[in-house]
Amino acid sequence: MDADLFFVIGLGVGVLTVPPILGAMFDGRSPRTAAIMVLISGGMIALASSQKPGGYTINEIPEVVSRVANKYIG
Repeated sequence: MDADLFFVIGLGVGVLTVPPILGAMFDGRSPRTAAIMVLISGGMIALASSQKPGGYTINEIPEVVSRVANKYIG
């Protein structure tokens, strides 16, 4: 698979971890599901960064997301 795709999926999973973390904190539960999602997200982003020479910079993120969206969706 494409490193950019892994990166974007990792970012998406990372964004989806915010509601479970907040819900667990407010309910007084331990965020087990959110912790697993953070590990998956971090692993995918690390894998993508290691496959791309030079890695990713913060300024490249919008370009990478739009490139992946155009390639796989549009």
